[in-house]
Amino acid sequence: MTKHRYRTTVVCAALSALSLLAVPATSAAATAPASSAERTASASAHPADGIRAKAVAGIEDRTARTLAASLGRPAWRTEVRNAALASPAVTLGSLVDKPGSPAAEGLKSAITDADRELARAKGLRADTGSLLQLRLGDSSMRRALGAGAEPLVAAAPSDDDTTAVTAYDSRGRTHLLDMRKVPERPVYVIDLDGDKAVAAGMAVLREQFAAHGLTGRAAAPAATTANGFWTSRISSIRLSDDEEPWVKGDAEIYSLVTGFGLDGKVRVDPVDMPYLDEDGKTYSPHQILVNWSSYKYNLADVVMMEEDGSTNYRALATAIAGVLLTIADLGAYIPLVNAVLDAMPDDWWTDDPDYVDSWYTLAQSLSGSSGGARGNGSMTLEPYWVSGF
Repeated sequence: MTKHRYRTTVVCAALSALSLLAVPATSAAATAPASSAERTASASAHPADGIRAKAVAGIEDRTARTLAASLGRPAWRTEVRNAALASPAVTLGSLVDKPGSPAAEGLKSAITDADRELARAKGLRADTGSLLQLRLGDSSMRRALGAGAEPLVAAAPSDDDTTAVTAYDSRGRTHLLDMRKVPERPVYVIDLDGDKAVAAGMAVLREQFAAHGLTGRAAAPAATTANGFWTSRISSIRLSDDEEPWVKGDAEIYSLVTGFGLDGKVRVDPVDMPYLDEDGKTYSPHQILVNWSSYKYNLADVVMMEEDGSTNYRALATAIAGVLLTIADLGAYIPLVNAVLDAMPDDWWTDDPDYVDSWYTLAQSLSGSSGGARGNGSMTLEPYWVSGF
């Protein structure tokens, strides 16, 4: 079965439950997020967002052209073909790190440089390792590739609105491929290793949120946690079905859990969801979403995002901190979803809408299904006691 990347268009919805909360109208958290049209109009105010997106796209496209040119060598083309047929995705760093292959040796420096540039563009640590990977565009291409058809090479597009993708052959010629129709000729897609990028990105977010004071005290007093603590655990989760182009890979989903820490300051806890790669499929991860021993109130918000190639995690943490640090604890819970969405870089709301869904005021006592505010996601949560013994 072909997996489809889950991406959405932005239409911010309000929950009727918000009307039940005593939230001051002037609160930054209660202000409705700007519409997609407003964000598009204001995108020019933050040129760095677009620069980062172009940088990542440029790195992937340059790598695709370089790899395509190298496939003119029959022995190397066979080696790459065998690797592509043996695994759903191949890390380029490991592919070229093989002694005895002149073509691989020639590519090694270029791939290493590209990985470093990519890590820098995404605000990740320099020692993150190889982020670029190669995969076959669609499983239906396996037969032609195995029969010896010469493949094209394309970079995965980041713009969901585009209708065509540029691919390259070993002679440097370009081929324009329809995004909605799987080509007969096999295509290698150069893409970001999303799982690795998200895992590294979560580490950066935690580090940066701590540096900005958005993690507060990590746990409740010892007397409270001596025997354990209460959490909200995801017993099942599902994203809406959304048919996507053949060239897209799996989604890489993560969530930002927000609330007020024990010190009364806003805190943010990133939660990686590496299993959630297909839409239209129900998962049963039994994953802890909220650790209530870290929160002052028995309410928290969740914003679910999809990793995008242009995401700079260091800049994202700084942007979110810049907004959330202005919100004060007024003695009653204030929903924080809109504040998080307002802090997102503008390019996430123009070419690359990476906001998946959000959950306002999830209660510690909630047991059962909870649909997201945008109707794109649904989670079944249950209170879960984590024993200290």
